[in-house]
Amino acid sequence: MTSQRHSDPILDAAAATVIDLGLRRTTVAEVARRAGLSRMTVYRQYGDLGAVVAALLSEEMEQLVEEVRAATEGLPTARARAVESTARVVARLAHHPLLRRVLDLDPETLLPYVTDRLGSSQRAIVRVLVEEITNGMADGSVRAVDPQLAALVLEVAAQSFVFSARVVTAEADEADVLDELRHLVDGYLRPEPRP
Repeated sequence: MTSQRHSDPILDAAAATVIDLGLRRTTVAEVARRAGLSRMTVYRQYGDLGAVVAALLSEEMEQLVEEVRAATEGLPTARARAVESTARVVARLAHHPLLRRVLDLDPETLLPYVTDRLGSSQRAIVRVLVEEITNGMADGSVRAVDPQLAALVLEVAAQSFVFSARVVTAEADEADVLDELRHLVDGYLRPEPRP
């Protein structure tokens, strides 16, 4: 997946800067220069570099989620949509140029989102999963479960596939790994057979 074209030239410039220089070396001055704007314009619109990066990642994630939802909406059950959506999001994020660049140059910036708290992008994925799990319980394709808890568990499991993509695909074929992820998610959500 390549980085998306954004609705804001500041976000386009931020994406290009992070991909070229890495997150740690990205500055408001460089983003402003690439956007053809003054630093004050960037500060007025976003406040600081952290807010620019947060907006960039949020917009990229929203676009990704919407594309995946559109691609899976025709599947027959909510569980099937949740399974396929999880695999597709993992596959896309594992090759996302911004995320890959951050993992290459500044992996420590992602550690708090693995060990301490969820970021807005992670929360967006949890919200989508909550919706599909709730719909799945209604259509009978998902077991009775707390949708928020199940969505959180799935998000944490899926992110390990994203962060470990290079390790896993060095050991196995990526398509096979994604099929195993589908089995994992499907088995977790599948209703238990009646005795």
